[in-house]
Amino acid sequence: MKSLFALAALGAVLASWSPSEVLAPEVASPRTSANAAGLVVAVGGGGTPEAVFARVAKLAGGADARVLVLPQASEVNDGEGSAVIWREQGAGEATVLSDLGAEDARERIARAHVLWIPGGSQSRLMERLEEHGLVEAVRAAHARGAIVGGTSAGAAVVSKVMIAGAPDPGALRGGAMEALEGLGFVPWAIVDQHFVERDRLARLLTAVLDHPTLVGIGISEGTAALIDGSTIEVMGRGQVLVYDARAAEVMTTERGAHQSARGVTLHVVKPGESLRLPEPPKPTPR
Repeated sequence: MKSLFALAALGAVLASWSPSEVLAPEVASPRTSANAAGLVVAVGGGGTPEAVFARVAKLAGGADARVLVLPQASEVNDGEGSAVIWREQGAGEATVLSDLGAEDARERIARAHVLWIPGGSQSRLMERLEEHGLVEAVRAAHARGAIVGGTSAGAAVVSKVMIAGAPDPGALRGGAMEALEGLGFVPWAIVDQHFVERDRLARLLTAVLDHPTLVGIGISEGTAALIDGSTIEVMGRGQVLVYDARAAEVMTTERGAHQSARGVTLHVVKPGESLRLPEPPKPTPR
């Protein structure tokens, strides 16, 4: 109920809806576009549906697919459980890169068809990759066509502007969500996870209003957003909420002051649907 009240409270800011942008799944399935970079699979935590593993394993080549698990976001999860699930769901090879300092780390990243990041701390993962000089190696693998993604922290890290923690001094205030650097697989978005269940609706909107050229993608638990170019397909048991302020009137706000905006668009996409985001109209000069 708390999340429903939060959604209603935000309704005054979220001014316009675009149901015409919701497409049937067969219209915009992953790997049907001409994008050179690989598919991005972001799961909102709370367990990844087996159908997502099976779908991605098939897209990556099935029995020929090579999956590499990067478990460094977690201090307790060694990634082996994820590798087992990938193999059970059809991937021919699924291994864990437990030591980022290994001599063959770059080679294993480069040859992977899928790079998968389990949950934990997105900041910790970035710190570990930077420590071993592997951030660009991971980005290069995606640019060459590797499917990339993960769950919880592994979802948050796929955007270029990454968020973590609670808004400080509070939600819907300028600069309240610190802009951290993620892997940038989806450079035009900010991705958030455990979205409805942990009542993060205002957290993501706060970040979007600070960065109105970026689209906010909030993913529920047990739910995957398959992002191919500007198309988002939803799988699992929950919804994906998308905030789009690119054509909105967003007022410049000093740090800590109340944010203000007109014409922010909200899309709510359920499993089995896809959303193709349009190019934003040019804002009217003020």
